Amino acid sequence: MTTTSGLRPTPSAAAARPASRPPRPGTLVAVAGVWAVTRAAMVLMLVRGFHSSDIVRVEVTATYHNWYNVLATGTMPHNDIMWQYPPAAAAIFLSPDLLPFLTYFQAFVALTVLCDGLILLGLCRAARRGDGSIAGALLWLGALPLLMATPFARYDVQVTLLAVGALLCLRFRPRLGGVVAGIGAMVKVWPLLTLLGTPRGKSTRDAFVAAAVSCVALLAVFSLFFRDTLGFLGNQGDRGIQIESLGGSVLMFLRVVDLWPGEITFQYGAFEYTGPYVTAIARGSLALTVAGFVLLLLWRVKARRWTTATPLDAAFCAIMVFTVTSRVLSPQYLIWLLGLAAVCLTCRHTTQRPIAWLVVVATALTNLIFPVMYGTDILASTPLGTFLLCARNGILLYATVWSGIRLWKATVPATVPATAPATTAVL
Repeated sequence: MTTTSGLRPTPSAAAARPASRPPRPGTLVAVAGVWAVTRAAMVLMLVRGFHSSDIVRVEVTATYHNWYNVLATGTMPHNDIMWQYPPAAAAIFLSPDLLPFLTYFQAFVALTVLCDGLILLGLCRAARRGDGSIAGALLWLGALPLLMATPFARYDVQVTLLAVGALLCLRFRPRLGGVVAGIGAMVKVWPLLTLLGTPRGKSTRDAFVAAAVSCVALLAVFSLFFRDTLGFLGNQGDRGIQIESLGGSVLMFLRVVDLWPGEITFQYGAFEYTGPYVTAIARGSLALTVAGFVLLLLWRVKARRWTTATPLDAAFCAIMVFTVTSRVLSPQYLIWLLGLAAVCLTCRHTTQRPIAWLVVVATALTNLIFPVMYGTDILASTPLGTFLLCARNGILLYATVWSGIRLWKATVPATVPATAPATTAVL
């Protein structure tokens, strides 16, 4: 029995799939046109107050702008309990200074739209590879507008750009991919998980060393120019159970059937549950996260079959675990999942295609949860709001488990009984 260890499809898989064709120029022109129209509509929703987008816009106009005023003095805003980000996030909140002729809000939105366009450009470029597919670009193009105005009023598009960039670089330039992943980790931690599926050997060493060096270098730079760079750690550790999280949906269901007497409180920049069993559920969420990553590390040890899609699939699965088991599942987290799902679909050998489309369904439900029905049904814990939240989180939980199963089956060889005759099949 032989296995493949390099970043290439197995011979049987290669024979089963014809060589892909790069997208035609007309297709790319159509993609660019649809992007311009849909993004213009998203910006219009943001500035015109469409479907409660005023509660979306306040994140930039108030929270981010207030942080900007503190950061401009050379201090991290660690006294604000809503500041829960690594030090390099400061660069994102200060970036509107690059466009001094615009207001803070206008500049932030403009730069976010630019980052969205760069993600699409990277996905289209990946589609031109020998095993590439335009499906990833189409998913990002069509699914991001499902969140309406939210993506352009959060800094998660910028973070997703770093994660997508890291994955697209890892295949041919693992050191550069590691550097980008390290930068992403110093902005919002989770992009470091993009390195989980790097193939064994020199490429993994190069990527991890480059990521570590970039993290240390950035920490040193921000420590030099800012005070209290690590103050965010305490604020993040005190978070409770956000109402939109997996644990929150359980409490919401129990609340709507009068089996749980807890309350909803605004704290740490989000609406969270307070009352009996909240601490236990928070610990349970942490336990699920740890268990998920233990299984991912076990997968890493046992995996033997690597294709060009494996690093992408493993990163997507890891982000699914990180997101779905978290105590916090803010609506903008779906931006991360869409970005990683899109990267998977740029490779025709991905195992995550059905999971990617489940994430699209969950994204559509997320838009109803926030902002459309947030104030009327989610905060009020109505039966409809409870159903939508439980359905969305149920889909995400199912998708996470299925993602891990498909990744495992595609890369970990099945055990062969000792009495079985030897074979020469290529797995």
